[in-house]
Amino acid sequence: MSHPHPDLTLPPPLPAGGLRVVPLGGLGEVGRNMAVLEHEGRLLVIDCGVLFPEDNQPGVDLILPDFDYIKDRLDDIEAIVLTHGHEDHIGAVPYLLRLRADIPLVGSQLTLAFLEAKLKEHRIAPLTLAVREGQVEQLGVFECEFVAVNHSIPDALAVAVTTAAGTVLHTGDFKMDQLPLDGRITDLRAFARLGERGVDLFMVDSTNAEVPGFVAPEREIGPVLDQVFAESTGRVVVASFASHVHRVQQVVDAAVANDRKVALVGRSMVRNMGIAAELGYLKVPDGALVDIKQVEHLPDDRVVLMCTGSQGEPMAALSRMANKDHKVSVGAGDTVVLASSLIPGNENAVFRVINGLMRLGARVVHSGNAKVHVSGHASAGELLYCYNVLRPRNVMPVHGEVRHLVANAALAVRTGVPADRVVLAEDGVVVDLVDGRASVVGAVPCGYVYVDGSSVGAITEVELKDRRILGDEGFVSIFAVVSSQDGTVLAGPQIHARGVAEPDDVFDAVLPQLTQALEEAVRGGATDTHQLQQVMRRVVGRWVSGRLRRRPMIIPVVVEA
Repeated sequence: MSHPHPDLTLPPPLPAGGLRVVPLGGLGEVGRNMAVLEHEGRLLVIDCGVLFPEDNQPGVDLILPDFDYIKDRLDDIEAIVLTHGHEDHIGAVPYLLRLRADIPLVGSQLTLAFLEAKLKEHRIAPLTLAVREGQVEQLGVFECEFVAVNHSIPDALAVAVTTAAGTVLHTGDFKMDQLPLDGRITDLRAFARLGERGVDLFMVDSTNAEVPGFVAPEREIGPVLDQVFAESTGRVVVASFASHVHRVQQVVDAAVANDRKVALVGRSMVRNMGIAAELGYLKVPDGALVDIKQVEHLPDDRVVLMCTGSQGEPMAALSRMANKDHKVSVGAGDTVVLASSLIPGNENAVFRVINGLMRLGARVVHSGNAKVHVSGHASAGELLYCYNVLRPRNVMPVHGEVRHLVANAALAVRTGVPADRVVLAEDGVVVDLVDGRASVVGAVPCGYVYVDGSSVGAITEVELKDRRILGDEGFVSIFAVVSSQDGTVLAGPQIHARGVAEPDDVFDAVLPQLTQALEEAVRGGATDTHQLQQVMRRVVGRWVSGRLRRRPMIIPVVVEA
């Protein structure tokens, strides 16, 4: 298997007739999915999603792919092909369209509807092309055939991209549920046909590659939800992704069967389900949905609240309920259902919400104690089927952490794909398909781009490190006035601390050392206030580290008078 090497340099020019693949996100992480294909000087983007921040990225709202690789070649982009409507595949599109607003967006009806609603908030009117499974579109030098795949959102598509260099099949996120709620299965007949024609590079979802066997059918969730609703004497709150149409459909069906009304909570949930119902993907019987304002007038045993926050997001409805910071209160007798699996990295946040809800007296049902969720990603058994049906010439695992990519690569080798034809790459690693062989040829810079409020890319690791220090270690400010004539200390030094357990007077012990150090620095010829500030920083830093065992952020200020 070909591994990315830490010493990779910038790639050479793409050989004539070759196809270049550059993943800008989604390889080495779960989220931020984006791949750029290049052929004959033209580019095709597949997916453009976001990654959600972890606890060690305080204040960050979203993490985007790094567009630097393509920002000077925006006019070369033929289109952005979107495999499905989840945020980790479409969430960064508005930020790319800020750089060039007329890049065509190609995707299924529901995917584009979700995206257009998002773009409306960004005040962007996109160029779109809606496609269906079986459809073939010529996008410049790229011939794209779309294939139905099953996922945890309706209308997901794989895309087969054919050029003179060969055919690349990109699955997007997929699984092989044989009894899907909407009857739309992953089209293995199309996969087989593509395999007969020849798949030169198979870019395949790796998220569940470590999980043996097959993913359980979505249909097994409905009876469990029905039983939970029947047993509950108070309100039922169900948390899921705002785009999980299948799960919301099951919640609506279980609510109707148990004579309960459903209220949607959360702006994204209301928006997305409104779109899904309007387009016919969500079927809601008359009178089943009520506005959140009507809930307080209904008996608790007649209410189901469908909300966001299944991943412990701090500003989502469920987290705010757990913190008693939401208009909907949760308490004894109520049941909360977390109808999703844990995204890696979110465990602590989710457990914090579960503990908060249980502290309020609610019963919490989640995938750890009941079958209220099945994954949307193919397990190892399903991936093996795909490899055997397709017999690809080269394989490039995508969508997953390194452990997922490695597990997927091992599956490919077990089915007979030569080890030297399996390419393990991470974000920024450049893979060329030339003369039927895929290989790593270099790497391009590819970092995290942070969205913080209205700023995009302004926050760097340096600022995040400062925020972590402030949050973990506290803040110490030092103020002194020195004479511009002879350098004597006229006022101060004064020390104030925030986020430090000890009171300010604990710093009295270091004040004589500070005064002495300042006067010695002046006698030694230091006259610049910046030099004097560094003297104060070093003295206080050493003292705090030795005495208090802390490393707070230290802000020294010296004023001349």
